[in-house]
Amino acid sequence: MSRGEERHVPLQQDAELANEQAAAFPDMVWIPAATYRMGSDHHYPEERPAHRVSVDGFWIDRYPVTNERFARFVTATQHVSFAEIPPDPAQYPGALPHMLYAGSLVFVRPDAPVDRHNIGNWWSFMQAADWRHPQGPRTSIEGREQHPVVHVTFADAEAFATWEGKTLPTEAEWELAARGGLDGAAYAWGDTFLPDGRYMANTWQGEFPWQSLCGDGYEGTSPVGTFPANGYGLHDMIGNVWEWTTDWYVAKHPGEVIKACCTPHNPRGPQLADSYDPRQPEILIPRKVIKGGSHLCAPNYCRRYRPAARFPEPIDTSACHVGFRCIVRPESQAGNG
Repeated sequence: MSRGEERHVPLQQDAELANEQAAAFPDMVWIPAATYRMGSDHHYPEERPAHRVSVDGFWIDRYPVTNERFARFVTATQHVSFAEIPPDPAQYPGALPHMLYAGSLVFVRPDAPVDRHNIGNWWSFMQAADWRHPQGPRTSIEGREQHPVVHVTFADAEAFATWEGKTLPTEAEWELAARGGLDGAAYAWGDTFLPDGRYMANTWQGEFPWQSLCGDGYEGTSPVGTFPANGYGLHDMIGNVWEWTTDWYVAKHPGEVIKACCTPHNPRGPQLADSYDPRQPEILIPRKVIKGGSHLCAPNYCRRYRPAARFPEPIDTSACHVGFRCIVRPESQAGNG
């Protein structure tokens, strides 16, 4: 099979498929079909309401896509990421001319407490920041080959997935995988954030955004697989970097369906036009759902290091804390994604 040809496997019984196809998908894990409760009624409003969905089985990358893996893709295809291309002024009417340069969003830790209502106190649209230069033009990924690739837009992630013969997960698929078989648990490992005082994911310790205590050993991203796997054997589903999904974002889930016969099956989310930010009607940039939280999620800000958590990301936006992973669906689902 050549690169770029999307891979599908025949739909079989879960156990048989998991055993017989394992060699065909190195570093991928089979997630068995399940009906589970998606979302949460106990945290941020956009996670509500919790509702049952049914999802068919699929393969998913054991780890987020790494710098090393993305570099192979770029070498083979000569792909130029969105962050490396200067914005077209025609697509950004009203933009300040001096801001129309190639770059990406970089977290810059302030030296003292700041107003957390203004994200400009820690986010900088930095010229020449991209996947090769994650903290700006004078930085590199040397020695960070096994860290998750960052500064990738949805289109960059989609292009990579196509090259590997895979695709990106829906929000429902991603959340099922992240839960690791623990339906209804707050975290991917249970209901306690630090079981026995152990850090289970790369998140922020200290007062965000100025005080980073690095209790988990890392400031910024960490090599994939550093923290324990969830019940399905997946690493970094929570923390480290946010991950792209294919669902367009709206600030709520659909309501619960009362009849079991009508439980949504392989839901694909709302329509593109529904994803525009209603607070900025003049900016018609659609937004996708990102999942999992990142190393910048803290107890005092953005407690989104949970499977149910979700956040909108404009499709033209890349940042130092957003990456992705890929999936492969069985053959019978080939037309569903």
